[in-house]
Amino acid sequence: MAPPVRNRYFALVEKIFFDRYENGDIEIAWERADLEQAAVDLDIVLPKNLGDVVYSIRYRTPMPQRILDTQPEGSEWIISGAGRAMYLFKLVPINRIRPREDMVAIKVPDATPEVIRAYALTDEQALLAKVRYNRLIDIFLELVAYSLQNHLRTTVQGVGQIEIDEIYVGVDKRGRQFIVPVQAKGGNDQLSVVQTEQDLKCCAEKYPSLVARAISAQFLEDDLIALFELTVEDEQVKIVEEKHYRLVPFQEITSEDLDRYRSAR
Repeated sequence: MAPPVRNRYFALVEKIFFDRYENGDIEIAWERADLEQAAVDLDIVLPKNLGDVVYSIRYRTPMPQRILDTQPEGSEWIISGAGRAMYLFKLVPINRIRPREDMVAIKVPDATPEVIRAYALTDEQALLAKVRYNRLIDIFLELVAYSLQNHLRTTVQGVGQIEIDEIYVGVDKRGRQFIVPVQAKGGNDQLSVVQTEQDLKCCAEKYPSLVARAISAQFLEDDLIALFELTVEDEQVKIVEEKHYRLVPFQEITSEDLDRYRSAR
């Protein structure tokens, strides 16, 4: 019987890492084909979707503990794209994006169609739908935004193949046009600095005349959504702004809520 998927993924990634790692390394290059050789060397069943091995370690789970044990204090290993089917284990300063616990939630009348609520299959699908139908990108960025495409798969020079959860185009009152990549995280997925960097690189390459504004969205509760605008500064992803929105029936927005929002800046 094959070992659990998580254990196989960890075993493959550990094998590739420690076959190349030397004390003091800050970058380790490898290729997707190395997963096949690692499976042969370890005599384990190769996962059918090799891309899911990389995706899981990059976005869903921590690195295997043996790899974490090599991290200097204040740094962490990430997997960064380095071209088509090419990757880097890269040692970077620890950079976490987590929702603040002291943020006031702004109430927004819930415009999500009931049929969408009934048939959304995943947390990510539900989150993207709620952001879209409630025009949260428009509200958050104070511009008019239109969904261009979701699950956009493309290649970026020096990065390789990427997927953007959803991408919007927008325009503000001055006529400036924007390209807005959105990464959506639900369940146990983590907001990813790696994904933010590659989304911004994609926008710079594919839409050079538009202003890029990278957004991350995360469920805090079923109808409580955190939105972040992110940027890259000094090779780290930084939070430009964070807001929390609670989707509620219209009648749950009180006159006190409206008074508070009217006086807010």
